[in-house]
Amino acid sequence: MSHPTPAPTPERPAEAVARLRAAFRTGRTRPLAWRTAQLRALRTLLTEEAAALADALHRDLGKSAYEAHRTEIGFTIREIDHTLEHLGDWLRPQPADVPEHLAGASAWTQYDPLGVVLVIAPWNYPAQLLLTPLLGALAAGNAVLAKPSELAPATSAVLARLLPQYLDADAVAVVEGGVPETTELLAERFDHIFYTGNGTVGRIVMAAAARHLTPVTLELGGKSPVFVDRGTDPQEVARRLAAGKFLNAGQTCVAPDYVLTDPETARALEPALARAVEELYGPDPATGDRYGRIVNERHFDRLTALLGSGRVVTGGDSDRETKYIAPTVLADVDPDAPVMQEEIFGPVLPVVTVPGLDEAIAFINDRDKPLALYAFTDSPAVRERLAAETSSGGLSFGLPLAHLTVPELPFGGVGESGMGNYHGRYSLETFSHRKALLAEPPR
Repeated sequence: MSHPTPAPTPERPAEAVARLRAAFRTGRTRPLAWRTAQLRALRTLLTEEAAALADALHRDLGKSAYEAHRTEIGFTIREIDHTLEHLGDWLRPQPADVPEHLAGASAWTQYDPLGVVLVIAPWNYPAQLLLTPLLGALAAGNAVLAKPSELAPATSAVLARLLPQYLDADAVAVVEGGVPETTELLAERFDHIFYTGNGTVGRIVMAAAARHLTPVTLELGGKSPVFVDRGTDPQEVARRLAAGKFLNAGQTCVAPDYVLTDPETARALEPALARAVEELYGPDPATGDRYGRIVNERHFDRLTALLGSGRVVTGGDSDRETKYIAPTVLADVDPDAPVMQEEIFGPVLPVVTVPGLDEAIAFINDRDKPLALYAFTDSPAVRERLAAETSSGGLSFGLPLAHLTVPELPFGGVGESGMGNYHGRYSLETFSHRKALLAEPPR
């Protein structure tokens, strides 16, 4: 009688780290050919296994196939293509001038891999936010330990199965699990830790990294404001706001968190936002196939508790069994209301009124520095003031979320919204050491 083959025992964090470090020390990850081969293999994974990934994202977040391809699979492919196109140029040594007293000597810098990198991903974009840092670390010539989010279990399982099949399994490992496994990982010594998530866990990651003097990149979040100036077209503003806010059911770290505008503009935005939501998702988003769901009951309960923070302009409906919360706009929101006390991270958009630009800037500056600041204004003077008088990870005029899609722009936070950045060449810089070299002339 035959017996089924038992599933292999998952690799313990300490074993995985030791194995990756041994592989890195052989030098196998350093050649440009190895790096580009890994990026091409990852691209192949994303194209050949796109259906499996899209299905997992739907099971975890109710994410439509359109959103899965636009914001996770396609996004990562574009990042790979940009990196492959430019990596050779980025890695070329850069000459440096030498002072007169060293005349005849030569100086230059080069990017060296750091070693073994830990990437800890969140649940809201569980493929993109694992794979985009991963590809940057591989492009820099590192071995990588990837930790998918346990709150997106279907995506975690697919990535844990596929990454070792497509990539160099000696130099790339995946450890699944929750808090116990992450705690074990953080006890190990890494050469860089890249964490995307919330500030509470970010502090835990940073404290653990400090024990080994390990550098960290923390991609956190916060309440990203939107300033809407007088005289803007409410219909166009509403369409762009709704598209940015309600993507992934609002579960986006750079989603517009709240609107700041004057009372007259706020009144014009109310019907425009209601129309924009219907244009995007139909009269009943719950029955359509383009609108996602909340990740779990805990976040559902947290979000529904915020729905009483203002007058409902549109939405407000919810269903705990399906984890559905309608795209919701709240008006007449007090700055001290519960919805204004924490990052919303869901499909609830409060509108807060202020007399004008001066008060909006003061409102923003009185709070933690956001990951993103958005503004709708045609005034060059207003744009200049917002750029000069506020601090945020990124500032975008008229196009919420779009700055993420520009690989030549660094993406990252400041203050409470994070530290460090990545995308494009900035990923190479994050996951490398820029080494200084000096040589006297041969004798």
